[in-house]
Amino acid sequence: MDPANVRAQFARFRRFRVLVIGRANAGKITLLQRVCNTTDSPEVFDERGNKVPHLSCNQRGCHDIENELVFRSNPGFIFHDSCGFESGSVKELEDMKMFVTGRSVTTKLGNRIHAIW
Repeated sequence: MDPANVRAQFARFRRFRVLVIGRANAGKITLLQRVCNTTDSPEVFDERGNKVPHLSCNQRGCHDIENELVFRSNPGFIFHDSCGFESGSVKELEDMKMFVTGRSVTTKLGNRIHAIW
């Protein structure tokens, strides 16, 4: 792909949105910290852009897939946490499918999921 074309496409939206999928407590946030070259926790924002207070929660079901995780070191990326999947669990999978489906039909390119990792 031509780098100039890639830059032109990125110019259409200011932030790149990534859904991160994996098992609960598999280290998704730790991996994102490495990618973003930081040890800081991400700032969390709800769907309306309001900052969500930091929750010290290490148990399943604590995250909301709709919340946006943004690292100060890389504000051009918005991450969404899949909340983790457990063997035999259907709810988390259904929530993720609804999230992806909803984001795929939005008319605003910046609100779509640009990558699933």
